[in-house]
Amino acid sequence: MQNRSGCLTSVEYPVLFYNPANKDVSRNNRLIDIEIIIMWNKNFIFLTLSNFLMCITYYAMISVLPVYLVCELHSPKSQVGMVMAAYTIASVLIRPFSGFALEKFGRRMFFIIALCIYSFLFLGFVAAITIAVLTMLRFLQGLTWGIITISGSTIAVDIIPPQHRGEGIGYYGLSTTMGMSVGPIVGLLICHLGGYTAMFVSGTVIGCIGMAFAASVQLPRRLLVGRRIEFKWTSLFDSRSIVPSLNLLIVMITYGGLLSFVVLFGREIGIRNPSSFFLIFAIGIALSRVIVGKVFDKNGPGNILTICLTLLIVSFPMLALFKNEWGFYLSAITIGFGIGVVFPTFQTIVNNLSDAGNRGAANSTLFTALDLGMGLGMSIAGFIAQHISISAIFYCNAVICLVGLLVFRVFVLDAYNRNCIPNK
Repeated sequence: MQNRSGCLTSVEYPVLFYNPANKDVSRNNRLIDIEIIIMWNKNFIFLTLSNFLMCITYYAMISVLPVYLVCELHSPKSQVGMVMAAYTIASVLIRPFSGFALEKFGRRMFFIIALCIYSFLFLGFVAAITIAVLTMLRFLQGLTWGIITISGSTIAVDIIPPQHRGEGIGYYGLSTTMGMSVGPIVGLLICHLGGYTAMFVSGTVIGCIGMAFAASVQLPRRLLVGRRIEFKWTSLFDSRSIVPSLNLLIVMITYGGLLSFVVLFGREIGIRNPSSFFLIFAIGIALSRVIVGKVFDKNGPGNILTICLTLLIVSFPMLALFKNEWGFYLSAITIGFGIGVVFPTFQTIVNNLSDAGNRGAANSTLFTALDLGMGLGMSIAGFIAQHISISAIFYCNAVICLVGLLVFRVFVLDAYNRNCIPNK
């Protein structure tokens, strides 16, 4: 039968779930399979906690490292940009290969190894005193972070029941949002109390706790062992995920521009504490993650994504037009809500379009588009700010969101309704 989104569904679970007639399934696998029917099982909780802790370390370093470079090492701002950019470049480079490696070597081993390397690389910052070494460390951490995000998201989809996939991805993404909010506070607090060395050591400690949670996640045996697949350039991306990922890339251009210039815009219009935009923004994202998943699972992506892209089309000009605190903070929560819907919705779309064997490639395709969209958005916003104004960035963002909405309605939605396979 079909659900309201047009996807084929079935009241019978695939072999992933417990089947008493299946004599070949071990008792441990049966326990895992029974547990996986419930979304809030210990595997999902452990994985979400692991993601939250790793995001704390990630965003703590983003807030602390530039200050460390300038105040402790007396580095020029151009070198600060180089060190920080090395992380993003490495993540973009590794993402396409991560999906293939997940299928080739198995989910669990690849994930744990990346978590281990990422966590212990923090100790390298204690001894590093040159920009070259710091850049190398950030590049290596960027490689492992790219693997961690792809692996964690793929495993999350594996252990979320298909009928709750949208809701589950929303809650898993909420742990990233919470890490984004808490991480800078934790990083700066540790630096204030114990100095930069304490911060770097704490990164390893928090990372190891996150790794312990991740190691406690149990997966069905078919996901623990790799598949005999040969490397092909075409296997790095999932063909069914390319169009939705390009759609996400278009919308994420606006996010890159917002991150880069909203604080400067706040100062320009006289907002006393413009960095508070991100706190209100995070609240909007959190609200959206709680709501959007259940709506997606019940009605599909059509209405919720159309409404939220329309909200963005209205909210970006509102940010540019109403140059006071009310307009600034109101647009923060509405833009946060809209952006908060976009990524988990597209992530659910690509995972519903791919079977279990191609989830790694599907997620790597999506995350690559996310990184490229944000990077492109930062570059475009810088050009607009230099030659026109910061306000013009937000008007352009509204036009870009309109293009994203049209692409979604014309190219993505119908194809999704025809081809989605949420019970896989």
